[in-house]
Amino acid sequence: MSTEIVVVPHTHWDREWYEPFQRFRLRLVALLDEVLDTMEREPDYHFTLDGQLACVDDYLEVRPENRDRIAALVEAGRLAVGPWQILLDEFLCSGENIIRNLELGMDRADKLGGAMPVGYLPDMFGHTAQMPQILRKAGLLHACVYRGVPSSVTTDAFAWTAPDGTAIRTQYLPAGGYGNGAHLFHDSEGLKERAAAFVRTMREWHGPEGSLLAMYGTDHSAPVRGLPEMVAAIGARMDTLSGYIGAYSGDVDGLPQVHGELRSHARANILPGVISVRAHVKQAMGRAERMVERYAEPLAALWGEEWPGRFLDMAWWRLVDASGHDSVTGCGVDDTAQQVAARIAEAEHLGQAVRDMVTARLAEAAPSDSIVIVNPTPQTRSGVVILDVEGTDPIADPAGEALPTQPIEYAPTLLLDQEMDPAVALSFVHGTELYGQHITDWKVDDGTLTFTVARETSVVFDVDDLRAAIDGVTRVRIEAEQRRTVAALVTAPPLGHTTVRPAPRDEVYDPDAPQPLPSEHHPSCWLRSDDAPLPVRGDAQVLDNGLVRVTIAEDGLLDIVGDNGTRITGAGRIVDGGDVGDTYNYAPPRADLVVSQPVSVETEMILSGPIVAAVDVRRTYRWPAAAEAIEGIPEVPALNRRAEMEEIVVTMRVELRAGEPFVRLRVEFDNRCDDHRVRFHVPLPTPASESHAEGQFAVVTRPLTSEGGCGETPLPTFPASSWVAAGGVAALLEHVTEYEVNDDELALTLLRSVGYLSRNRNSLRPEPAGPQLPTPAAQSRGLRTVNLALMPYLGSWEKVVPHAEAFRHDLLVVPGLGDRSLPMPQPAPGLSVTGDGVVMTSLRDRDGWLELRVVAMTPNPTEAVISTVQEARHTDLRGRPGAPLQVTDGTVRLPLSPWEIATIQFHKL
Repeated sequence: MSTEIVVVPHTHWDREWYEPFQRFRLRLVALLDEVLDTMEREPDYHFTLDGQLACVDDYLEVRPENRDRIAALVEAGRLAVGPWQILLDEFLCSGENIIRNLELGMDRADKLGGAMPVGYLPDMFGHTAQMPQILRKAGLLHACVYRGVPSSVTTDAFAWTAPDGTAIRTQYLPAGGYGNGAHLFHDSEGLKERAAAFVRTMREWHGPEGSLLAMYGTDHSAPVRGLPEMVAAIGARMDTLSGYIGAYSGDVDGLPQVHGELRSHARANILPGVISVRAHVKQAMGRAERMVERYAEPLAALWGEEWPGRFLDMAWWRLVDASGHDSVTGCGVDDTAQQVAARIAEAEHLGQAVRDMVTARLAEAAPSDSIVIVNPTPQTRSGVVILDVEGTDPIADPAGEALPTQPIEYAPTLLLDQEMDPAVALSFVHGTELYGQHITDWKVDDGTLTFTVARETSVVFDVDDLRAAIDGVTRVRIEAEQRRTVAALVTAPPLGHTTVRPAPRDEVYDPDAPQPLPSEHHPSCWLRSDDAPLPVRGDAQVLDNGLVRVTIAEDGLLDIVGDNGTRITGAGRIVDGGDVGDTYNYAPPRADLVVSQPVSVETEMILSGPIVAAVDVRRTYRWPAAAEAIEGIPEVPALNRRAEMEEIVVTMRVELRAGEPFVRLRVEFDNRCDDHRVRFHVPLPTPASESHAEGQFAVVTRPLTSEGGCGETPLPTFPASSWVAAGGVAALLEHVTEYEVNDDELALTLLRSVGYLSRNRNSLRPEPAGPQLPTPAAQSRGLRTVNLALMPYLGSWEKVVPHAEAFRHDLLVVPGLGDRSLPMPQPAPGLSVTGDGVVMTSLRDRDGWLELRVVAMTPNPTEAVISTVQEARHTDLRGRPGAPLQVTDGTVRLPLSPWEIATIQFHKL
């Protein structure tokens, strides 16, 4: 037999899964101890360490003395490490998270002798459309995949093409994936026969010429003893994955082509239920990523002092670690999910700390009775903010112009009034602080001690004087300054800030004169101009802001009409059905009971405008408490749902804001049921034959069905990151959400509750996806809150992109911290990035340069216009400098191809 088989010994290392991280690490250390000893003893031995540096890091934290041993094997080309930091789930993290993952892995691998130059993606549950462009722009010419490959691929290599046209040679792992050679060497008996059968199978994929790739390894496995001898016995040779794939140039000419994402069920399970299980983890991931990517890093880069790199690095480490394909997916045991959630929370806390440090610096330059408004988006932005202000004066901008406002709530001014020993009252006082505010005055009158408190004070008083005055006091009062919560419509400069404050009425300039608005309960002033948004008007049945009109029907459903005439009828139907699947795959009981009709509906007017109008719709349902377990064997999927019912109240806040062409919704309920799926249904204005969903640097157009073939039932459920659109309606989302579109309706999964990691018997998946272990926390009991918005649109989905950006990135409100005598700071822009379909995904400091990443979120050529630039240069995804860019009058005009990801570095003017 010739050396037509190239054996690649490896392990697929799930860092955490059916055991938590530290338990798996103990086994990893033992495995790598054995691998290092074997490789040093056997000079021809090669090993591929699963394409992720996390294995090395986790090992060296326990065995730091072995770093040089690993580096020597990497430098010799015998041990392949990287290029990833961790093997991620590509759909459950942001595109920026994918890039930082690759950046971390390649940088750390370089310190050990170099990363494996292959985008190894062996076990991800499908692959994102832009992965070829990401890999190529990081300097990688090859990918290697298993799941998600469509039936049109009949060879073991194909050209995978991203939406921008970037094509990359992709090694497919047929006939068993990353374990296609695992059966070859379990013993020496019958070895040659197994090898001959392997050759026959692989020749069908590879063709009559060339070496055949045998991936020898499985999950958490060490190589069998005597492997070099058995490899030699069949005339094969041993190599790393990069050694095998490196024999190819990366040329894609003549290879079959596959375009876009890989989410077919034809060749392997893609386990789509991971998108919707443990939804709170996905929600936390989206929130933490936005905090670090779009608030902490850009604001620190533009408005901070010393770059807080170490804090941001720690945040990114946690986000990348959480992105693992058995981590953020939620398909591990409860202990694993708990640890992942804690990691994500720490990342968010680190981002919050950096954001607050920067905004506090801005607030110190603003008077303490003012409020700083910070814009996290790179275009001039008008939006609604909620302010806590003192007094009743109008709110004015730095030019002294009155802002449109709406009172929301008045804070109580009497905090305490009761008979009390004054000595007890004095024990409440700490310095000048009392009841969370500060004492501005005190007096004793007719046996009553009265404190006046405010948010701040310059008063210094003598406690001894106070003690001397309380003889005979029998009553204590605490009175606070008048404060109110108001909604205001504010305009803020791009990635910059402005300031507002209450101002005496005789100092406020109103070019069109203040006028009373329709509701006498919400007096305000409204700046009237041709481009100003219309006021919002609302009652318990109808909300209207001139761009969207919402009518609330008696059954609680919504009729939404856009200013373009697009009508959505009956939106917001809540549908509860059984789910006896597992964390990997949804599966309904054979005799399902689907509940979609409430037993009662109530509406309550919350706000009536003119800035914000809101109504609460409360619908009460009776949902089955759980699936009916089979007596004595609860792990076997039930055939039906229990007769026992739980009364569940679903509250939907329906909110319209001035100037927004979408209706905001907050859906909230206390989940007290098990084994079920809850979905939010929206009828389509017009029938659809496809959906459009924003993902990682792309908008993916999908058919209404999914290709099957391997056995797993191909449900037409898909992930959407920040929005999904079909048939004239777009749902704007805060986190990755599972959706399904048929020809007349969009369904969003709000909750999927299951009790097992994997079931040995799942009606929609023929074989187990993992061990059958109970996961009671995956039932996700407790309060579930989902924020989304519905936007009617006409024509192209491209109209949705800027509004989804605004929905996901609220203006920041920061109370001023400076002396009241300070002048009002003038509006200050940070950086402007404009262009049709141009979206900023990252802005940070990198080695003294500002590094900006944008993507052309459009199928058409476009141009990014970047302002206030002194000098600029191209760079790749690893931050390596490229050619200089022309700067004219402080502006860079960067041409972008459709769907192009572009990164530049620059100095600001």
